[in-house]
Amino acid sequence: MKKNGFAAFLRRKQYVIAGAIVIVAAVATTVIYSGGQEQERKQMEAELAEEQNEPDPQTVASTEEKDETAQASAVIPPKQAEDTQKVQSTEQAGETEASEGTETAEIEGANKANEDVAATGATEGTLHFAPEDGMIWPMKGDVILNYSMDSTVYYATLDQYKLNPAVIIAGEVNDEVYSVAKGKIADISSNEVTGCTMTVDLGDGYQAIYGQLKEPNFKVGDYVESGHVLGYVAEPTKYFSVEGSNLYFALQKDGQPVDPVEFFES
Repeated sequence: MKKNGFAAFLRRKQYVIAGAIVIVAAVATTVIYSGGQEQERKQMEAELAEEQNEPDPQTVASTEEKDETAQASAVIPPKQAEDTQKVQSTEQAGETEASEGTETAEIEGANKANEDVAATGATEGTLHFAPEDGMIWPMKGDVILNYSMDSTVYYATLDQYKLNPAVIIAGEVNDEVYSVAKGKIADISSNEVTGCTMTVDLGDGYQAIYGQLKEPNFKVGDYVESGHVLGYVAEPTKYFSVEGSNLYFALQKDGQPVDPVEFFES
């Protein structure tokens, strides 16, 4: 009986010890697990705190852009203002130069026009001719062939009768030939009948034609006043060799010949 009771005691003790060991192991496991969780929690809190303390990249970028913009704003406007002032100054200088250039050109043009008027006494705007205004004679001398478009006249050199759209005035070589009225030199050319021939536009459709000239004193485009010396009597062409040196003078209205004697001042 005593051995059985002792054996049963030992078994109970073993159970108690085994139960205590299991409890201790469970407690230890729980403590270790709790400690690990606590450590992980603390680590996570530390990392979270660290992340919160670190600046947001987008925020940093935005802040940097704002700083750069602020810096640029602080630097660029004065430069832009300076450039604007330079541009405005350049434009004003250009306008001043252009204005001065225009004024100079206008003054020079006016002076040139005045010189032309002084030299010729006529301008394009003043060209006007009317029969009542009359004409001076183009040179001193006798009329040896009258104007005649209704009947023929005798040409001694040609030994034939022909219509004559001009007046032929006898003169000496080198006699002066005068402008009969105010006008503009329209043409200077040469042909075998009248030699060097000058055509002067008088205005209102009238043209004066001077033939048998030499050494013209004006060129095409020049303006002349009544009485200006246009040139000089030349040696006669072969068509007027018998008649001798002379001035061939014709007057036309709208391209048609008219009797110049009717316009000459008496």
